[in-house]
Amino acid sequence: QVQLVESGGGLVQPGGSLRLSCAASGFTLGYYTIGWLRQAPGKEREGVSCISSSDGSTYYAQSVKGRFTISRDSAKNTVYLQMNSLKPEDTAVYYCAADEGPLRVGRFGCGRDFASWGQGIQVTVSS
Repeated sequence: QVQLVESGGGLVQPGGSLRLSCAASGFTLGYYTIGWLRQAPGKEREGVSCISSSDGSTYYAQSVKGRFTISRDSAKNTVYLQMNSLKPEDTAVYYCAADEGPLRVGRFGCGRDFASWGQGIQVTVSS
């Protein structure tokens, strides 16, 4: 059974950092394209960052480029999202998602059509 569990969210001041973790069970993350998506109240769910299973290529939404970094630790079967220079507009529920298909980018970034999802974790950026 495929399971994804996010951790590392919370409350942080503007300019601060958080690292989200997505731990997988029931499958090997390295064989899947993994994405981090977020949804703020009243807004569409958007793909923030994805990492490809085939060649490790990455995608970042323009709004997070240069501030967020996605990475994968195969030994721990975990994917991370390092978030630096956080802004209030980064406040959202963040989801980890996985799919056996390739990295694809659509109107709302990557990952919206992925097959497996975590339960989501809240990230709040506020002073």
